[in-house]
Amino acid sequence: MSGKKKVAPNLSVDIAGVQFKNPVVTASGTFGSGQEYSEFLELSRLGGVVTKGVSMEPWEGNPTPRIAETPSGMLNAIGLQNPGVETFLSSDLPFLKKYDTRVIVNVCGHSVEEYVSVVERLSEADVDMLEINISCPNVKEGGIAFGTDPKKAAEVTKAVKKVSKKPVIMKLSPNVTDITEMAKACEDAGADALSLINTITGMKIDVNTRRFALANKTGGLSGPAIHPIAVRMVYEVYNAVKLPIIGIGGIMDSNDAIEMMLAGASLVAVGTASFRRPDAALLVINGIEDYLFSHEFDDVRKLTGAVRK
Repeated sequence: MSGKKKVAPNLSVDIAGVQFKNPVVTASGTFGSGQEYSEFLELSRLGGVVTKGVSMEPWEGNPTPRIAETPSGMLNAIGLQNPGVETFLSSDLPFLKKYDTRVIVNVCGHSVEEYVSVVERLSEADVDMLEINISCPNVKEGGIAFGTDPKKAAEVTKAVKKVSKKPVIMKLSPNVTDITEMAKACEDAGADALSLINTITGMKIDVNTRRFALANKTGGLSGPAIHPIAVRMVYEVYNAVKLPIIGIGGIMDSNDAIEMMLAGASLVAVGTASFRRPDAALLVINGIEDYLFSHEFDDVRKLTGAVRK
């Protein structure tokens, strides 16, 4: 008895005119620019690599200790340490261009002018998209993050869109009362896509030494502990704006990724899971394909926003 041959489902996704071979990318700050991970997985199998934050000038980052484990997650206070855009262009980007994967550069800055300078420098580079990290401290406003004020978020969005020759993704902070307000502000200001969520501010104290676990006192919480919050926020934003969404937050396996897509994400970013398993993103890709087969979906795009009301 001959059965009907299964046809491989379509895994490709289009975001702002950029086509990804599958909906799985790496999360900024967890993958560097891929050099370390290239020993453990074939980068060309990824939908894309989202680089560590890139600033105009080198940033030293925060003092150590900068990492602390927590139940179901981790805290980090790296402080966006990076060698600056010129080193990225001369070293990291040539490495990434050896592989058949999309390159999304995460951009950080302490002022609107710094964001604009980095975006201008990257606009002629062979990269596919720019992800603007508006969780950076605004030095002109006493260190308050751009991503906690809709007006400031819109100001950054408008400024970078004015000079960018690449599609712009605005990365939203969850440390706000209403994330849809931030999403709408970025949409109205011309963003091409949104990514969410960034880490949630947390703290850990060593009860034996009675000292803070991080030299910075607070850090960004990531991992499974924040996944339900991320899913909720993706769902809220999906129903508030028309922009494509990259879902981030505690995606440890394909079920987490599929859940994020059902809530409204078109792409998903794997972050903290890569610290536990360097090939975690590939396992997520394989798991999504298996799910599509078993649930008879012929196209991964049909998962986006498909949660049953």
